[in-house]
Amino acid sequence: MTITEQEREEALEGSGQGAEAPGHTARPMSLHDPRLYHNRELSWLEFNRRVLEEAQDPAVPLLERLKFLAIFASTLDEFFMVRVAGLEEMVLAGIQETGPEGMMPAEQLDAIARVTHELVELQTQCLCDEVLPRLCQEGIVILKVEALSKARRKEMERYFIDEVMPVLTPLALDPAHPFPHLANASLNLAIVFDHDDDEHGGTGVSAASAFALVQVPGGLARLIPVKSANYSQAYVLLEDLIMTFCNRLFPGLRVRSASAFRVTRNGDLTIDAEDIENLLKTIANELRNRTRRRVVRLEIAAGAPPGILAMLVEALEVDPRGVYEISGPLDPTALMALYKSTPRRHLRDQPFNPRISPEVGVGTDIFSILRERDVLLHHPYESFSTVVELLQSAAEDPDVLAIKQTLYRTAGDSPVVNALIRAAEAGKQVTVLVELRARFDEMNNIQWARTLEKAGVHVVYGLMGLKTHCKCALVVRREPGGLRRYVHLGTGNYNSTTARLYTDLGFMTCNPELAQDVAMLFNLLTGFNAVTGARLLSGARTLPWNHMMVAPINLHDRTLRLIDDEIAEASAGRPAWIIAKMNALVEPEAIRALYRASRAGVQIDLIVRGTCCLKPGIPGVSDNIRVRSILDRFLEHARIFAFGAGGDPKVFIGSADWMPRNFFRRIEAVFPIRSPRHKQRILDEILRLQLSDNVKARVASPTGYAHKVCEPGQTPVQSQALAIQKVRDSAIQSSDPYEETMRDARKARLKKARKST
Repeated sequence: MTITEQEREEALEGSGQGAEAPGHTARPMSLHDPRLYHNRELSWLEFNRRVLEEAQDPAVPLLERLKFLAIFASTLDEFFMVRVAGLEEMVLAGIQETGPEGMMPAEQLDAIARVTHELVELQTQCLCDEVLPRLCQEGIVILKVEALSKARRKEMERYFIDEVMPVLTPLALDPAHPFPHLANASLNLAIVFDHDDDEHGGTGVSAASAFALVQVPGGLARLIPVKSANYSQAYVLLEDLIMTFCNRLFPGLRVRSASAFRVTRNGDLTIDAEDIENLLKTIANELRNRTRRRVVRLEIAAGAPPGILAMLVEALEVDPRGVYEISGPLDPTALMALYKSTPRRHLRDQPFNPRISPEVGVGTDIFSILRERDVLLHHPYESFSTVVELLQSAAEDPDVLAIKQTLYRTAGDSPVVNALIRAAEAGKQVTVLVELRARFDEMNNIQWARTLEKAGVHVVYGLMGLKTHCKCALVVRREPGGLRRYVHLGTGNYNSTTARLYTDLGFMTCNPELAQDVAMLFNLLTGFNAVTGARLLSGARTLPWNHMMVAPINLHDRTLRLIDDEIAEASAGRPAWIIAKMNALVEPEAIRALYRASRAGVQIDLIVRGTCCLKPGIPGVSDNIRVRSILDRFLEHARIFAFGAGGDPKVFIGSADWMPRNFFRRIEAVFPIRSPRHKQRILDEILRLQLSDNVKARVASPTGYAHKVCEPGQTPVQSQALAIQKVRDSAIQSSDPYEETMRDARKARLKKARKST
């Protein structure tokens, strides 16, 4: 029988395991005390501060610093569109709901504003005072149009007239022209002008008509190359070009000033799962509505006339806390184009190509390999092409009867989707579960769903009210001994682009018991509808799961049970430990379970890249918990959970972080790694290596501040750099792993097919 969280806590306190320290007799602090928890939003902002610190670090190559600035800006956009927008909606609705830390929505908005204004100022300083000047020294510069020579300025004016001006639509503001709708994340110009009385007869313009707006076209390149005798790469910003020559848009008027500004709107989707007839159409409609939602942030160039700022604040009805005056370029995400288009090796991280996994090799039949052994892949160090090869082999193999696949996010020109289409066209039964509600990828997924359906793929959208976030693929193949199922499970998306940028784990097997679990999961996802889906939590719990932990069915309960098992080991005087690596730790009951384990003497190491609401190092509560975050060249994305288990460690990987949404509002899959060799590899080459990182790791304190831990005189340990070096030292590499592997494996399959015929 499963005991409740309260019973767990009372049992520990009653046994004395919850004592604050030896010799203390006072009742220990309640694990529900708000002082034991970080606010989720502020913790996320501290993660973004760590991203900014990478941009500020002079040891990071210059173009990589520019990349981190763009990432910082992009993630902050999403934070406003989702998290700030949600809090503002709560305030407007009068909802006085608090998290475990006890902060009301309005209090959170005040705290967020203080932190974000500080961070944006640091971002601007880093960009304008450090990165752009150093790029200038390298011959890469963004120039003002007014700083160009007369000849180059003339060229820019001609470019404006021919390529930009036809796209622009000036919008006057007066009683006949009300304030227009401004698209979310759009860059705009606010123009103030006077009438030129001498030239145009003195007809005059009223104060009400002294303003106009011009939207900077999102379809044009923001960085415009310009020839320069002094710099190897020179650009002007599109908004600067428009501001310089915008007088041509207003014949008869004299432009007094032009100021750039940008709006951010509520970007979350609000879908009533109880009232949906067609999910695809509903989400498509919601995406159109997203562009018209409430403004949550106004960014405006510093030095804009006070009247312009006041007019925009009033017209957009933006909270004053959401106004940001920026002294540098707005929306630095556009500078990612500069990062991508500048092939200066000394300004970048050293080039790196993934290796083909030694467990697979090149040109070997993937099904034969999996019949011999399970395969563990560590991306991006090991190539994602092995996963693509499994699906392409399945598409082309006449003995494959069916393929089932989940898709959450995928690449633009996806080899995974192309393989599924070819399989359907070859007459195989292909079922793909496409998650339409993958935030900010909704339109991409709608388009993929339609493309797959046209090819004959059976496309489903999962269960109402639950996002499908698990990463699963199942291949059914006819073999001499009967049907055999091959499985791929992972921690990351089926996206060949991000597989080069994110660290993730993939696992391939034909183990019958795990394959049975995956097949049962797909049957749940495709067989339940809006009516029967409500029975998922109750009915699916009784299903004979062999190894998998599935949210929202049993993942939360079994996670707590694994922590309880370590508490029992420690209570019996045996060594007990937990190492957990994830992207976010938020769910209160899981945090309290870790606190109870710490009180019991379990040694706990947490590698949490982003949001962490647990406070380590609090006497009597979390003395035995250490938390670190690693930010480096690749985005740490794998979820790994290891437990000492009395000397026979249990290791799990999967798609779920420890957040309420992952435990209760998403379909997630977490599964055990049973091979001793693979378990040891994960423990040694990933978890313990990252725990020894003293270059890119930051250790959290009870106050939430995280700092680098490398001390003078220490041997530097940079976990990602060591993993890359191991790949470079490996004999099995490919200059272009995706193309070469696909070509060699295809040759092997064709040779096999010719022999069989």
